[in-house]
Amino acid sequence: MSRLRRIGAEFRAAWRAFLRRRTAVFFTFFFPVIIVVIFGVLIQTQPASGGLFAEPPGWYLPGYLAVVVLFTPLSRVGSEVARHRDGNRFEKLATTPLTRAEWLVAQTLVNVVVIGAAGLLLLGLLVVATTATIAVSPLVVLLVPFVALGVALFCGVGAMLGSYADSQDGVIAASNGIALPLLFLSETFVHPNMLPDWLPTELSPLTYFARGVRAVTYDAAQQPGVLATFDGPARLGAVEYLLVVAVLAVVAFALGARALPRTD
Repeated sequence: MSRLRRIGAEFRAAWRAFLRRRTAVFFTFFFPVIIVVIFGVLIQTQPASGGLFAEPPGWYLPGYLAVVVLFTPLSRVGSEVARHRDGNRFEKLATTPLTRAEWLVAQTLVNVVVIGAAGLLLLGLLVVATTATIAVSPLVVLLVPFVALGVALFCGVGAMLGSYADSQDGVIAASNGIALPLLFLSETFVHPNMLPDWLPTELSPLTYFARGVRAVTYDAAQQPGVLATFDGPARLGAVEYLLVVAVLAVVAFALGARALPRTD
């Protein structure tokens, strides 16, 4: 059996396993809806008043996408690895031609499909339920690789969490402990001008995802905000940010595949 056929077979098995977990399916798509309703509809933004939500709604689009790109892969892949460890499945996997890297590729592809669909739902809700607008340009197509590479990046991190945590509960606790600080300290919902100068947001991989998605979808000239000007080092362009995310995704994926246990 070729590598592509092995990955395809594992992808189909992982996809069916995901669909059987109806609660997981429901909350995967319900979670972004709740986030949009709370922040986009109920709280809303006040561009003229200052404060936490001082930017136009479109500025926060990378933050909404980051919620699903960050939380879902960490918890889903981490929990899947923990379940495989508990069920001694990696020991059985070692007796098959499927390698650990191929297994992780299949799991990542499932997450790319699931999170891609959740991201489309989220974008649609933002446009319909809020005043957010997306800058229309040829660069908007880069949203697809940004989301796919962001998912791959955090699938690799999730694989490491699942390999090193001592239980599924430990995976969930660790993923939340990592994801929550990253979500609010990576230039997603909190403008960098509101953060301390000494805080190294560049150390967060989510920062490059947020900057890249914002460079693709947000036109500051047409949607000026209270904190629109960033008093920091010169920024890169959308393509450069995409390359940074790609490099980080390759590194994280390689480390995640290497961390997967050969036996249980």
